[in-house]
Amino acid sequence: MIALPLAPVVLSALMLAAHFLRSGEWGLVAVSLAGPILLTVRRRWVVRALQAGLVVGAALWIRITFDLIGLRQSIGAAWGRMALILGMVAAVTAGAALILESPSLRRRYCQSRASSAASAGAFLLTFAVLTPVQLMVDPPGLLLERFVPTAGWLEILGLSVYAAWLVERMLDPARSPSLRRRVWLLFSLVFFGQLAVGLAGIDRFLMTGKLHLPVPALIVAGPIFRGNGFFMPILFTTTVVLVGSAWCSHLCYIGAWDDVAARAVKRPSVILRWRRKAQFGILGLVVGAAVLLRLVGAPWQPALGLAAAFGLGGLAIMALWSRRSGVMTHCSLYCPLGVVSTVLGRINPFRVRIGDSCTDCGACRPACRYDALGKVDIARRRPGPSCTLCGDCVSRCRDGQIGYRFPGLSAWQARAVFLVLVVSLHAAFLGVARI
Repeated sequence: MIALPLAPVVLSALMLAAHFLRSGEWGLVAVSLAGPILLTVRRRWVVRALQAGLVVGAALWIRITFDLIGLRQSIGAAWGRMALILGMVAAVTAGAALILESPSLRRRYCQSRASSAASAGAFLLTFAVLTPVQLMVDPPGLLLERFVPTAGWLEILGLSVYAAWLVERMLDPARSPSLRRRVWLLFSLVFFGQLAVGLAGIDRFLMTGKLHLPVPALIVAGPIFRGNGFFMPILFTTTVVLVGSAWCSHLCYIGAWDDVAARAVKRPSVILRWRRKAQFGILGLVVGAAVLLRLVGAPWQPALGLAAAFGLGGLAIMALWSRRSGVMTHCSLYCPLGVVSTVLGRINPFRVRIGDSCTDCGACRPACRYDALGKVDIARRRPGPSCTLCGDCVSRCRDGQIGYRFPGLSAWQARAVFLVLVVSLHAAFLGVARI
């Protein structure tokens, strides 16, 4: 009974695979054949993702049909039979997407509607973000593409499935904090692992071969000193526009190590009261140093030395201060990008808020490693300015008074939309973030 309605889906996948095989797109052949295989995963988001793929496939057949009609008309050849055949192929492909809505398949692929929408959204958004990288970036931005031509499509598929899987699990507030830390650390390990392999001699693991120090402060200072190289500032700003200050709790390649250091202490203490002023001061010093070095025409060697010293200072703060205080001191005090993220992130409408029925029990305070939930912050019913939207505090509140806010959405919907965005960015960064 299940095999019968799935037959058009399999047939459509095979026809698309045959088309891509004819044009030598082996990666897309594999993606086409993987669609029906994914249906072994009994999740509704798989159906939604496959439906989107079938709609794109039908559009592809329609485009091919019109291209061939134009070609045959230009040479005076008959085109009616060809158009009829390809039109039927497009209709079967589009119809397969509708067949996936049959009652028998709805019962088989059971999943809550909200969870299904979030997972499908993460899958499609990740695929959409990485597709231009596959099509337009040269040299290839995706690692598999560098080793096997057209294999980047398989990497996109894998990262999209990963994003859908991760969102479904992170929707559980109790599971989300530990999972966030693990995948954040995974990203950092992949980032620095590729750097290590590239430096060892396999230069395909490097983005362009033009190395720079992986110090977050250089995202601000580097372009000021060089007068070029604005890709990372643009990427950082775009990320902040989409997910606010979550760069500092989900996407930064250094911050995960500060988190590991801070977890050496179970309960965080309160760091310096003038921390915020110090953070602005450090930002001013970094920017001022970059401007001064550029104005005096300093060679790159002194600038590199200062940048290395600043980076080593950050590692020392993690080891000596974060490990003792339980607070991510590097991120909350030392890193100039942290203050840029939290200030610039205010243009993003996502917020974490505390409900008016809060009992001031303080159960949420140990969950925050960014020193954003002091007694004054809780009394004001909003986290302090160092909040990075990590969401670790949400599950700690016994009364459910802490949650994400976004205009026009419920707290659950706001958190789901936020997770779709930040997880999709995380998955995309896994694919393309390298030095």
